[in-house]
Amino acid sequence: MNDGLRLVAVAVITRVVDGRVLLVRRRVPVGGLVWQFPGGKVEPGESPEEAAVRETREEAGLTVTGRARIGSRTHPLTGRHILYIACTTASGTAHVTAPREITHTRWIPPQLLDTYAPGTYEPVRHHLGLHT
Repeated sequence: MNDGLRLVAVAVITRVVDGRVLLVRRRVPVGGLVWQFPGGKVEPGESPEEAAVRETREEAGLTVTGRARIGSRTHPLTGRHILYIACTTASGTAHVTAPREITHTRWIPPQLLDTYAPGTYEPVRHHLGLHT
């Protein structure tokens, strides 16, 4: 498979205790995006849910559980095919574990999502209780 066409799985992680969502700040913005959900390319033989869980552990040091697929799209800024996975934390504390890729992790209230990541996919916004 062409690397540029490989599916990207992202973890939309919410904390049960306060409903905040985890974002990571990329060292190198992708398509102008600086703050993003943890995620990366789905490897051969891996499900999108497994990729979202793996990427979250590799980037933010959290163990998460993939609960459901929120939706997918070709991202308008990056051109990558993205599959959004709803996840909840199982264990760990969010911190930068891939300093070559990530500079910060931050739990934000969903209401601040547009400040950090404008243009978030509408089904993700709906999943987080945000309505335009």
